[in-house]
Amino acid sequence: MYQYDQYDQQIVNERVAQFRDQTRRYLAGELSEDEYRPLRLMNGLYIQRHAPMLRVSIPYGLLSSTQLRMLAHIAEKYDKGYGHFSTRQNIQFNWPSLESVPDILADLASVQMHAIQTSGNCIRNITSDHFAGIAGDELEDPRPYCEIIRQWSTFHPEFSFLPRKFKIAVSGAENDRAAVQIHDIGIYLVRGNEGEVGFRILVGGGLGRTPFIGTCIREYLEKRHLLSYLEAILRVYNQLGRRDNMHKARIKILVNAAGAEKFTDMVETEWQRIKDSALTLDQAEIDRVKGYFSEPEYASHAAAAADATQAKRLVLQKDFKLWVERNVKAHKTPGYRAVYLSLKHPATAPGDATAAQMNFIADMADRFSHSEIRVTHDQNLILSHVRQADLYPLWNALKKERLATPNIGLLTDMICCPGLDFCNLANAGSIDIAKQINDRFDELDYLHDIGDFQIKMSGCMNACGHHHVGNIGILGVDKKGKEFYQLTLGGAAGNQARLGDRLGPAIAKDDVAETIDKVLQVYLEQREGDEQFQETYLRVGIEPFKTRVYAEDTSKQPEMKAVAGY
Repeated sequence: MYQYDQYDQQIVNERVAQFRDQTRRYLAGELSEDEYRPLRLMNGLYIQRHAPMLRVSIPYGLLSSTQLRMLAHIAEKYDKGYGHFSTRQNIQFNWPSLESVPDILADLASVQMHAIQTSGNCIRNITSDHFAGIAGDELEDPRPYCEIIRQWSTFHPEFSFLPRKFKIAVSGAENDRAAVQIHDIGIYLVRGNEGEVGFRILVGGGLGRTPFIGTCIREYLEKRHLLSYLEAILRVYNQLGRRDNMHKARIKILVNAAGAEKFTDMVETEWQRIKDSALTLDQAEIDRVKGYFSEPEYASHAAAAADATQAKRLVLQKDFKLWVERNVKAHKTPGYRAVYLSLKHPATAPGDATAAQMNFIADMADRFSHSEIRVTHDQNLILSHVRQADLYPLWNALKKERLATPNIGLLTDMICCPGLDFCNLANAGSIDIAKQINDRFDELDYLHDIGDFQIKMSGCMNACGHHHVGNIGILGVDKKGKEFYQLTLGGAAGNQARLGDRLGPAIAKDDVAETIDKVLQVYLEQREGDEQFQETYLRVGIEPFKTRVYAEDTSKQPEMKAVAGY
């Protein structure tokens, strides 16, 4: 992973000292709330419903065991003993005191971490495929380019106060596991006509109040032009993005208003002015950054795979077999596997990990995964370099810490924002709905029969839970002080990204799990062969689902119609 040099460390240390003084002056009454607000946002600090919330950056989701232990230390010392992993591959602490935040930032700096640009109208954490560098379907490891973009964008003076927050994702694989198409800029590594590797550039994706799938504005871009082309896009957005209405300030609104062709022309015109500037990436710089992402020293195939008892265990121990089938994924190096650690145990809020669990995972990473951990955008963790022979002892250890739930990709592997429990912006709860769903669908055999299924849930229109692109999307809405939930069907975030279709009037809080059950009944009745939900839904359309959900319970129609506007 990337290691700070003396300049990186100095910059982060100086930012900590600056914020410590800014916080001191604010608490002493020397800075007003309006003066302090942009300063705290530049350091990842929000004021939420009950307490400050600090969002810590985890660039492209990559952590060392040392860094994870520091996050555990922060959770234990400054918070309530846990952290929440988000869809941007970051971690959020929901209960730090304002006075303690400078100390937290200093602790983070000691392990080459920070909270810079995790909030505010700037370029946020650069995200990527959680299998980057180990995936068999990968054209090239995207992480060096994520790091190059991160270094270019951090403290970029021209883009510190954009019209609105700005998100970039990069994928180098055939299968998009980074939700690239729903980002302000999405980047795919692709092969050009001459066989050389470059980039396909998408712009204008995003969810929230007005969701859009990104539009391709350049099919192929040479590697050396990556930064200059991104800079051209940001310059056009910075100049023309709306600042009079925060709900219409994202680049997706600009792209849609101008039209893809006109927006592309504006970017290309700007790019011609700067394409041969100091922003040009030479191969030496690319190779330098690539050097930070070298592979660990793997054992031989025979040594990594040697376990004479595993085949028998897969036959005799159903729970181990289910875990291997769901939570263990292929690795490009023979004899190795990538292992999901599910943060979706039924007894915990999705995405949460306790300090004890984080310390335990760091120990497991040291023992089994070359001290490396990945954060996924669907709020789980991964041990990325596990010998096949170590799967059984790892599973046994994970079970004791509630980290071996065999539900990756299943219905209970939900994406879920913190919702009304923590967030000022939320209209309704998310965590309690996740519990309702877990309580209703607690039979693993039934979940495995349903197969791959994505539920994504947000407590408000900001869509932190990516509800627009869930097979079932759940959006919390408020109606005269009561919590209701708007459902969408047929969304997807991968290669065939698609926004879900609104099912109908919003559902009362107590009826969410029952409604999902009705949707599943229609799916199981209508599917042909091994069809996944998305395939069945696109074939039969929304009407069978709508009929089952609303026609069977007419007693609730007046209440439902009252919130039809949502």
